Amino acid sequence: MINCIILEDELAAQEVLLHYIEKTPFMSCLGVYESGLDIPLNLLQETDLLFLDIQLPELNGLSFIKTIENPPKIIVTSAYSQYAIEAFELALFDYLVKPFSYERFCKSIIRLKNDSIQKDKNNNQALFIYADKTIYQIKINHIHYLKAEVDYVRFVTKHKQLLVYDSLYHWKEKLEPYPFIQIHRSYIINIQHIDKVYANQVYMYGQRLPIGKTFRNYFLEKLKSFSE
Repeated sequence: MINCIILEDELAAQEVLLHYIEKTPFMSCLGVYESGLDIPLNLLQETDLLFLDIQLPELNGLSFIKTIENPPKIIVTSAYSQYAIEAFELALFDYLVKPFSYERFCKSIIRLKNDSIQKDKNNNQALFIYADKTIYQIKINHIHYLKAEVDYVRFVTKHKQLLVYDSLYHWKEKLEPYPFIQIHRSYIINIQHIDKVYANQVYMYGQRLPIGKTFRNYFLEKLKSFSE
């Protein structure tokens, strides 16, 4: 569960964020505030994420976070893009320019959720992905392979396929801690589901996937290291 706080002085913007949070199954809002000076210190320490507007009464949002020791993850929600450079210099997690869609909101939140999952050694090894306007939880060991399809990545499991607007390169980095290997410019496979490797093809549950020439040696070396 991601516990969050909203720091926003516009009622309409508050309502949008609350609606998006309610639509997201692993999120909970601990409070809504119009000034950072009103947020109890103990509540800030308990929260995982702060949605932060910049143009606020009494104290600018970016000025406020500079006063916090060990701040939570922060996503800026602002109608003004000119503060983005300063925000990222402060190592804030993301910057959403109003008005933003639920899809854009979701992409940011799922990235944050998946980052926290990878850092948690006691997790159930599951990922959240956003496809078909729906958030899905997928067990990592259930994924057979990923396939690049133009601007999308297709996740293939035993029971379903999901098409995600993203890049294969992004998922290659995200799946590095797990037993996944890129075998072709269009394919990343879970080696736990390999039936056999013959010539320049990998067989998985009756499907044959190509091994690219530039990936073959790397694939065989990695396969050997996982088998030792």
